Amino acid sequence: MRLSRLALAVSLGLVTTQTFAGPQAFTTARSFAMGGTGVAVAHPASANTSNPAMMAATHHEWADDFGVIFPSVNARFADDEEVLDQIDAIQDTIDRINESASNNNIPGVQQSAGVLEGQLRELNQDTARADAGLGFSIALPLEHFSVGVFADASVRATTRGNVSDSDLLILDQIENDAVTAGTVNDIGDQLTSDGTIIAAAVGEVGISIAHAFEVADNRTLSVGVSPKYVQLRTFEYRQDVSDFEDDDFDADEYQTDDSGFNVDLGAAYAFGSEQNWTAGLAVRNLIPMDLESNSGRTFELEPTVTAGIAHQGSMHVLTAEVDLIKNKAFGYGDDTQWLALGAEFDVFRYVQLRGGVRQNLASNDNNAGIEETTQFTFGLGVSPFGAHLELSGLVSDTEMGAAIELGAAF
Repeated sequence: MRLSRLALAVSLGLVTTQTFAGPQAFTTARSFAMGGTGVAVAHPASANTSNPAMMAATHHEWADDFGVIFPSVNARFADDEEVLDQIDAIQDTIDRINESASNNNIPGVQQSAGVLEGQLRELNQDTARADAGLGFSIALPLEHFSVGVFADASVRATTRGNVSDSDLLILDQIENDAVTAGTVNDIGDQLTSDGTIIAAAVGEVGISIAHAFEVADNRTLSVGVSPKYVQLRTFEYRQDVSDFEDDDFDADEYQTDDSGFNVDLGAAYAFGSEQNWTAGLAVRNLIPMDLESNSGRTFELEPTVTAGIAHQGSMHVLTAEVDLIKNKAFGYGDDTQWLALGAEFDVFRYVQLRGGVRQNLASNDNNAGIEETTQFTFGLGVSPFGAHLELSGLVSDTEMGAAIELGAAF
């Protein structure tokens, strides 16, 4: 069996886990473009997944009634160590070794064995990651109460190459001993290096209810609650490449899942002479939940608390927000605690230009995989006659991402 099975494991893992949900909180395309912000700036339809209180908060008059998102999709990919390219190169080298062995080309076997040893050393502990999200939402702000319904799912899958010392020793012997090189038939049968795929997932469906209270001095306090049904999933697959068989791959065998009810809470306080300032606070997943993978690794869905402030004018929105609690990583990744800035410039209600930046306050150099530090975001919204199309992007030292959304607001 060839080491190229590692690439098959990677591709199957990424494709299969995209049918699950994921541990990263879902964000709409507008939020995606504004540094992931939304606690103090979310429009009614996007408030379902960021801060339910914002359904009843003050907005532009053209965006404070009925709103729908159908759908919102985002994806990100991090592979700064070029793991997938490394795997492709390893496949080619293994083919050359086996071809040289079948032609009794001993010098060719030795030369390619040396190349393969170097490639495996470079691959060891390198990590690639993929994220994807999908969401739907409807919001209807009414006179006394605002109501909404939502469903969203996202997934994070990471993959890593694990190279054994015995493989490096075997390849070193083949490279430096013609007799050993002459015994090679299928080099994959002699290797024990493996690939690991880990994914954690969350999917949710719920309703949101919000109400605004008028308080003294032209100020408004909005509160909201989102009871929801949550499903957790993990997927973990690890196999020696020499034992990996296409026909034996069964995703159900490597999954665990659990579900239960949870709740999000939110508050938004509008102040200023024209109520153009908003302070927001959102608590997501108030009830802690956890799930063990098939290897005993624990995925914890814990409460998160985010605070934000925003200033809104006739043609602009400026916002800043911060996570007050660190979010623990699952698998090969960084803990996260984001400090974010976002901005939106509106052109006559028809075009919106957006940008943002966020910094991970919890990032550290000793994380088990891909480090997440500073991310830059940008986006464009086109909203003629109430309908809207959102396009967003994300870049960092390790990652690239994009989002697209269709919807309407009246």
